Amino acid sequence: MIKYALFARLEAKPGKEAEVQQFLEAGLAMSRDEKTTPIWFALRLSPSTFGVFDAFETEDGRQAHLNGQIAKALMAKAPDLFAKPPTIESIDVLGLKNAAPAS
Repeated sequence: MIKYALFARLEAKPGKEAEVQQFLEAGLAMSRDEKTTPIWFALRLSPSTFGVFDAFETEDGRQAHLNGQIAKALMAKAPDLFAKPPTIESIDVLGLKNAAPAS
């Protein structure tokens, strides 16, 4: 059962919005390689504000993600892409509905 999650808020530097979007789109491919990350969303919250929401079955899965390739890439790109350091919040999932897409 999904119980653990993270939410990261990312504020793009002026003129870097397209690069942030491309970076997050590339993050989707990396997330597919993380066996302990069953849910991963890249979000655009406003023209310059982005977010990532991901969820996990265990605390170990959450910690593996925080120490994984996506987090390393995010922190490496942060000085170039973001107006301020990303904020990353650990959150608890209280409920989840995950319907399979219609065929």
